[in-house]
Amino acid sequence: MSASVLSDPTMLISTPEVIIVSPTPATQISGDEPDSVTCDCCGLTEECTQSYIEMIRERYMGKWICGLCSEAVKYEVIRTKRLLTTEEAMARHMNMCNKFKSSSPPPNPTGHLISAMRQILRRSLDSPRMLRSMPNSPSKDDQDCVSNVLS
Repeated sequence: MSASVLSDPTMLISTPEVIIVSPTPATQISGDEPDSVTCDCCGLTEECTQSYIEMIRERYMGKWICGLCSEAVKYEVIRTKRLLTTEEAMARHMNMCNKFKSSSPPPNPTGHLISAMRQILRRSLDSPRMLRSMPNSPSKDDQDCVSNVLS
């Protein structure tokens, strides 16, 4: 049994041996052009096809959310100890996004950055160092080994 590929769009035979391939007309492609859509959570604007936009809106109760926010909603469902619906997780995420959008930047961003870097440095200096199998600086014994190998 061999499969044959037909390129004639007028042939509408449906049998297991025949695979119909019809070229898509230009008018059908234009119906699926990308549209700009804005995320209801974070405000990110993306270009997506209308069919994809409809699929996402069906999944998230009529709201459009971007890929990053949808991952955050999924993580919120997994992260909680109790059973959480997608709608509740989305409400939590939207609440967090709204709090972030309404917060203002620090009055002195340079000073804020410096203090944050200071905290990171202090934490790294206060944390116990991992033991290393090899020392960073060469020792006297290492120099003797190198001189013995070279001679």
